[in-house]
Amino acid sequence: MTSSQPKSLPRPKKKKPKRRGRPHRSEGGVKARGRLLDAAERLFADRGFYGVTTRQVATMAGADDALIYYHFKNKWGLFNAVFERRARVLITARHDSLNAYVSSSGVKLSAHGAIAAFINPMIELSQNGDLGWKSYFALVAQIDNTPWGGEIIHRVFDTSVHELIEILQRALPGIPKRELYWAYNFLAGSMMLALSETERVDRLSDGLCRAKDLDEVRTRLVNYCAGGFLAMVTEERLAGRA
Repeated sequence: MTSSQPKSLPRPKKKKPKRRGRPHRSEGGVKARGRLLDAAERLFADRGFYGVTTRQVATMAGADDALIYYHFKNKWGLFNAVFERRARVLITARHDSLNAYVSSSGVKLSAHGAIAAFINPMIELSQNGDLGWKSYFALVAQIDNTPWGGEIIHRVFDTSVHELIEILQRALPGIPKRELYWAYNFLAGSMMLALSETERVDRLSDGLCRAKDLDEVRTRLVNYCAGGFLAMVTEERLAGRA
């Protein structure tokens, strides 16, 4: 009697090694992208572009650094994505604020009202938005004072600035556009210093002033910037150039 031959067992399938690189949607790629942007925003604001590595961003975000190259190509792409993400929100808020001001004022436009409509959205986002806005405004203030940052500011925010200048021309008829751009240049510096909340004024004043009290900042910043525009207007008229 012959014994039956045992059936051969199927060979176990070899496990494919996990590959880094292109993630699947099911792996939470969208959420990982958001975490990378949040981490990069905070690190860039604290340390500047050159003081941050992609590995540091990935570590803070709890993600594989390969995801940075998948989503953003390189560190520069990541930086631009950080900058543009909140810029779109701010530009829309400014546009709506300026339009609402013009609609409510009719022909009685003023430098003070236009500047308030331009600045208020930033104050409100810093006060009422998520904490990332504070990092974002600190980052904008930082790169606005670098030789290479001006190109990003120009590309992203110039549309909003031209909207403001057009309203100011109507509010201050006869003033050369050149002077309005000069005045805006000084406004931008004051505005971004105030929104960066560095607390230098706290130390200078021995606590009499508080940089993080944005309700205190709002009125003073608008009055200061509007006063500067009006002072330049007065000088132009006295000199007979307007």
